[in-house]
Amino acid sequence: MDKDFAETIGFQAVSYVLKDEKRLDHLMRETGLGMQDFKNLEQNPETLAGVLDFLLSYEDLLMDFCEQFDLSPEIPIKVRRHFPGFGEEFQTP
Repeated sequence: MDKDFAETIGFQAVSYVLKDEKRLDHLMRETGLGMQDFKNLEQNPETLAGVLDFLLSYEDLLMDFCEQFDLSPEIPIKVRRHFPGFGEEFQTP
């Protein structure tokens, strides 16, 4: 798995969250991310990591995301390893 693939999945995760106001509100409450964090995502891998962490913390959202983008549920956790902060207090429920 390469960096480009990981970034593509990260961008898809952001797209998934931004498409639904309830998901976006939930993400912002849980992570502290704000709308300004979604600017210049190419230079802000921490935001992609935060969105992936958020999805990985909620099985229902993770499964819906994977279904919408035709991904195996294992892909997001494998991709997450390519972003800053992996392994630092990250746990799935």
